[in-house]
Amino acid sequence: MSDDTPLDAELPLAGLTVLDVSSFIAAPAAATVLGDFGADVIKVEPPGSGDPHRNSFQNPNYPRADVNFVWQLDGRNKRSVALDLKHADGRACFDRLVSRADVMIVNFPAPVRERLRLRWEDVAPVNPRLIYASLTGYGETGPDRDMPGFDVNAYFGRAGILDAQRTEDGPPGFSLPAQGDRCAAMTIVAAILMGLRRRDRTGQGGWVGTSLYANGVWSNGTLAQAALVGAFVEPRPPRTRPRNALANIYRTRDDRWVQLTLVREDKGWERLCRALDRADLPADPRFATRDARRANSAALVAILDAAFAAQDWAHWRRVLRAHEVTFGVVERLQELPRDEQARHAGIIAETTSPSVPYTINNPVRLGFARPRPAGAPPAVGQHTGQILREIGLSDAEIAALRAAGAAD
Repeated sequence: MSDDTPLDAELPLAGLTVLDVSSFIAAPAAATVLGDFGADVIKVEPPGSGDPHRNSFQNPNYPRADVNFVWQLDGRNKRSVALDLKHADGRACFDRLVSRADVMIVNFPAPVRERLRLRWEDVAPVNPRLIYASLTGYGETGPDRDMPGFDVNAYFGRAGILDAQRTEDGPPGFSLPAQGDRCAAMTIVAAILMGLRRRDRTGQGGWVGTSLYANGVWSNGTLAQAALVGAFVEPRPPRTRPRNALANIYRTRDDRWVQLTLVREDKGWERLCRALDRADLPADPRFATRDARRANSAALVAILDAAFAAQDWAHWRRVLRAHEVTFGVVERLQELPRDEQARHAGIIAETTSPSVPYTINNPVRLGFARPRPAGAPPAVGQHTGQILREIGLSDAEIAALRAAGAAD
């Protein structure tokens, strides 16, 4: 699509009001995507510290930084209202917000939702047209429905992804921060859009939802489907003795790793041999057929290791491309800010926040719209007065709410 393609006058979700009544990552990230495309996202937070995710950048498993890069990513393009939902007056304000909203996103465990009266059946009488989206760790029903779930235990652990990453005689694999959360966020977005589509037709709101567990199994679908018919993958052999030497990684002379992905071996094998200047390999009986290459994978890896180690990554990038070999580089995140392709593809976006001038764009691309510029994320309760005035409260009433601790 050309950069000069005409864009719609309004973003596709302009006019929608979304209540982000959630914490941490997956559900708030879904609200971020809706805000990127024009929705008015109101983050409902408890007075004081607000969403605990505001402090996630201090997590010891996250990179060290002097700026709150995490909150820029998940808090952008939102307005914050701080209300105590346990206080009668705070709850009354919240119900007013619900009555005017199009979408409400929650991710608290079922017992918390029951205690705070945040279930679908609690808010539906206030606004029958509301699309109510819930994210859980393990699902809305069943013996584990009340268990707290994060992506590391529900998405990666329970779904079998970490077990499938085991190597021979090794422990399960490990996950990296929030990867499952961000995948689940896009499922929430899709569910909400389906709910809105139904409302367009019927005028009725309704419940939509997903779980981290469901998204993990879906992401692990090929192996999970095999398990349903009694088939299982054995733990992975080491890199030097892979199941397939042509779907393996190899180190270059300048310490980069090339990922070979020869899905069509019937074409790719001889192309690779030409790129390596090893015309003798296709005739070698150890590597003449697909089965032979599998049986002699360790010997083939030894040959490929020596070949790739003889040249720098720039050489292999040029030569493999020239011979139409399917490959990639195991990229270092330090290089992402300078990745020209990431900027062309809209993966990196500029912000209006001086402390975090660039952020990660959501992955949706539209021919008729661009996400709105990422603004600075709000402070806790930054827009409380503004939002409460919009639902009809006077300045005196707002002051009284603050004095009573119902709002901040």
